[in-house]
Parts: sequence; structure tokens; C-alpha cells
Amino acid sequence: MSKQIGVIVFPGSNCDHDAYHAMSKVMGATTKFLWHKDTDLSGIDLLIIPGGFSYGDYLRSGAIARFSPIMQSVVEYADAGNPVMGICNGFQILLEANLLPGAMLHNEKLRFVCKNVNIRVEKSGSIFTSKLNKGDVLNIPVSHGEGNYFIDDDGLKELNDAEQILFRYSDADGNLTKESNFNGSVDNIAGILNKNGNVLGMMPHPERAMESVLGNTDGKILFDSIFDELQIA
Repeated sequence: MSKQIGVIVFPGSNCDHDAYHAMSKVMGATTKFLWHKDTDLSGIDLLIIPGGFSYGDYLRSGAIARFSPIMQSVVEYADAGNPVMGICNGFQILLEANLLPGAMLHNEKLRFVCKNVNIRVEKSGSIFTSKLNKGDVLNIPVSHGEGNYFIDDDGLKELNDAEQILFRYSDADGNLTKESNFNGSVDNIAGILNKNGNVLGMMPHPERAMESVLGNTDGKILFDSIFDELQIA
């Protein structure tokens, strides 16, 4: 049986088609959209919660989407050990659903940022980075106004102790600088895992760095890693 990718669509999602294109056209995987009122995730081998402005971000990014009917199924899906990838607004939704620890604040300079940034790989043994080495630097686009990741000191210690920090903002040489931490995130954090390692939340958009025609293919190696680990043809 062929593997299947699910891309959740909330009212206000605007990167769902980016994720669908990356999975179906670039990676060649069977991919389907999942409306936020769907609750059946059977047959889904990788779940992607894409970026955008779910419910217009009118309350707090991800806060309303967390109560969509599909989210209870997402929690059950993740708790069963299945892989979930939340990108940008998807990361925010995972935080609101308590599938990942911490919270998002407005960017430090209170400005929406859309540009390519560098992120350093902090762990190579995850299903999301199996084809990468610790210390590798990827150039990946960001597009957010509320990506300033926050967690208290105790929570940060737990993340570090459990090796749950997967990506940090860095310069091109992998140095963790204040300048590279453009949104003010605690400890330069750009992406984290849950304790079981099957749920990833990251603010940068790897699905937008998949094709040479766009000038950047650094994002594809993340999906190469996932597809290899999950044996998705």
C-alpha cells in the first residue's frame, strides 16, 4: 500500500497549496487535503499542519484553530507516535494544542519578516534530520510576525536536556549570533520536537525551498529524511 501525506486546511491557511505541491509534485507522494472539520486520519502516514493565518489570527495565532474538530484527532494521531510536522502557523497551533511546550510572542521588533534565514541543525538522529549532520546550516525562508519563541528557564533546560531543540537561527557559518536571531526567540530556537521525537514545530518554511527554479533546495533534504525514515516511495 502506498504511503499518504495529509495537509490540514484551516480557514485562513495560505501555505496549504505550497505544502501540497511540495509533497505531491516535488516529492511524488500521494497527498490529500484534510479540511479542519474532518476527523478521520486513517491511512495518513505523515501529517503536515501548514502556515498561514488560521481564523485570521484574530485572537492569537493558532488559538482558535486549536479547537477545530480535526485537532482532537491530531492529538490522538501524535500520541500514537505518528509523525506530525507543523510549519509556521502550524507550529503555533501545535503549541496551543499543548503538543509542544512553550508559546509564541510577536517578533521582537514588532514587524512581519519575510526573507531567507540560516538555521543550524542541532540534532541528526531525528526522523526529520536523518540525512543531516549536527551543525549543518540550511538556508530556509521565513514569513511571520509572531515567531518569537518563548519558554521559561525550567522549560528551556528540559528542552536542552532531552535534546528536543532541532533548529536554531544562526549565521551562514553556524554561529549563534544576536543578529541572526531576527525575531528574538529564546536561545535562538527555530524548531523543536516533542519528547517522543515524532512531532516537529518549526517557524521556517522548508516547503518553499524545494526546487532549483526557486533558487533554493535546502528544504528538500528535510523531506528526503522523513521519506527515507518512513519508507515513503
